[in-house]
Parts: sequence; C-alpha cells; structure tokens
Amino acid sequence: MTPGRGQFITLDGPSGVGKSTTIQALCDELTRRDIVVRQTLEPTTSDLGRFISAHFSHIRGHALACLVAADRYEHVEHEIEPWLRAGDTVVTDRYLASTLVMQQLDGVPLKFLLDLNAHVLMPDLAVILTAAPGLIAERIAARGPHNRFHRDPTAPGREVSLYDQTAQTLRSADVPALVVNTGTATPTEVAATIADAIPDPPVASNGPSPSTTSQGP
Repeated sequence: MTPGRGQFITLDGPSGVGKSTTIQALCDELTRRDIVVRQTLEPTTSDLGRFISAHFSHIRGHALACLVAADRYEHVEHEIEPWLRAGDTVVTDRYLASTLVMQQLDGVPLKFLLDLNAHVLMPDLAVILTAAPGLIAERIAARGPHNRFHRDPTAPGREVSLYDQTAQTLRSADVPALVVNTGTATPTEVAATIADAIPDPPVASNGPSPSTTSQGP
C-alpha cells in the first residue's frame, strides 16, 4: 500500500504561553497513538533561520517579515513537504500565525504579510495557544526576557488579542484553527485536545481507480 500523506500541525501563541511544553506533550501523545511525528520549528535551523535568530533584535519591520517568509518557503520545500509525502505527521513550533502577530507588532500591515505568505503551505490544523495576559507576563518575568518584545509590558495583552484575530483570519481562509487555553489545563490535557482535533488523514490509494484502469483488447 502506498502511504497516505501526513498531517501538518502548527502551534503558535504568545511568548510564555507554554508552546515548548505543549509540543513535547503533543508529540508524546501522537507517538502513543502510533503516529510517526516529525518535530520542527521556525525560525529554522538552516543558515537563513540561524541568521534570523541571531539578528532578530536588529532587523525589524518589512525586512524581517521578508526574511521570515523566505525561511518558511525553504522550510516547506526541504523539510515539511518531504516528510508529509512520506506519510509522517509534522508538528512545527511557530508558523504563519506567529508572522501575522509578531510582524504586525513590528508595524507591518496585515495585507503585506498575507500577500508575502500567499503561497506557503497551509496547515491541516492551526493550533493557537492562549492564556490570560497576566499569567503570560508572570511567566516571562520568571524566566527573563528572550527578545525585544518581552521588554514591553503591554505586549502580552496585545499578542493575545492579535492571536484571537489571527484565528479568525485563518478560518476565513478555510484553515481549521483551534484555540486552546493553556492556563486552565495541564500540558497532557492540552495535548489530548489537540490530538483529538487533528483531521483524519487522506485515504491512501492502492492503485488506479476502475475508471482509469486500462482495458485489454
């Protein structure tokens, strides 16, 4: 039997919302369900992705948005698509939703971001993690700031609001979007909720359909 195409799952949300913990719990849950999982992230670990991470504090606005989109197109071509074709489920830490939020916080118009990412692969399920802004701020303060946005005390509230809007933007583009509150459930519970929401994979083909099978003389 030819393996069916895998499922593409993206996880996004404000800094401090618990993405890393949730992704690990989700991968563990999917593995328990006998699903082969490939875990990845953005910015990627490619040369371009490492450049973005190293210069995130200095490159801003439209220039940063273009670099992030370029990294994403390369990510899809060289990692995500090959894994999906092999029948694996791909789970990525940050994808399009993060762009539509973080680059808007950086002053880039939504239309520019949508146009820039118009040809990227859309996920089978876009998960957006959320929590109360106060809880997010407490977590960021406890671990220390990791980027320039963390030094803005209004950022958690603005991120939560923009991610809510982004969920609607994705749904309007026919992308299934699931919003999950990590402040009211354990990582294991959140992971199970996400795993249950993943659409059924496409049915694998065993060969040509009767209508296309060649007939003998």
